[in-house]
Amino acid sequence: MRRLAIAAALVLAAVQATATPSNIIEKAEYAEPTTRYDHGILGDAIEWGALKLTVDTCTGCAGGPHIRTFTVRLPENRVFEDTAPRLIDLPDQASPAVMVVETDLSLGARLALYDERGLVAATPFIGRTHRWLAPIGGGDLDGDGDSELAYVDRPHLAKSIRVWRYTDYRQPLQLIAELPGFTNHRIGEAEISGGLRDCGQGPEMIVADANWQDVYAVTLKAGMLTPKKLGPFKGKRSFDRAMACKTP
Repeated sequence: MRRLAIAAALVLAAVQATATPSNIIEKAEYAEPTTRYDHGILGDAIEWGALKLTVDTCTGCAGGPHIRTFTVRLPENRVFEDTAPRLIDLPDQASPAVMVVETDLSLGARLALYDERGLVAATPFIGRTHRWLAPIGGGDLDGDGDSELAYVDRPHLAKSIRVWRYTDYRQPLQLIAELPGFTNHRIGEAEISGGLRDCGQGPEMIVADANWQDVYAVTLKAGMLTPKKLGPFKGKRSFDRAMACKTP
């Protein structure tokens, strides 16, 4: 009996050693459509009241994935004013976080990171109602091992790229770079143009100039944003080609 008990203990220890108890977010989607915010910047009156996360709660555990669904629900004075949530890798977390545009009905939009536990980090709100930001993307944008998040601040008004650095869990994001004169969205469009690409020389932010004349690739190095003209803007196809590492 003692040998059986020892054998069983060794098997249990082996299973525990190979299991990874960290929660891993597999998918994120917006839920609970709402009309409680009357901005309509994305072409309709529907925003989102909740964020639904599909999470593997024990990656590597015996028996395969352990899938659970978590819902992050906003208070009545806020909405997710966005096209889709985005999974972003963070250097100090086993699981990606979810990057979203979260809007306060009185204070306008902010860029925020969430996981199944709630808010991870966020920028300040813009400061007044009907003011919005359009995400570009997130990741290690300058090759330093940290994670940066990029968006266009008020793409119809300020038209300025802003880059924020993630430093630690539940600590404020830090603004590290800003470049005026660029945009990625026009009022009423259901999509945000451009995004992040990597054509073999590191991440590049694909945007348009403020007047929608040309498409640009913008890089981050040593805290500086540097734009490079790729070609004339000729509609959505120009962004599609730029994102595919082709001439617009």
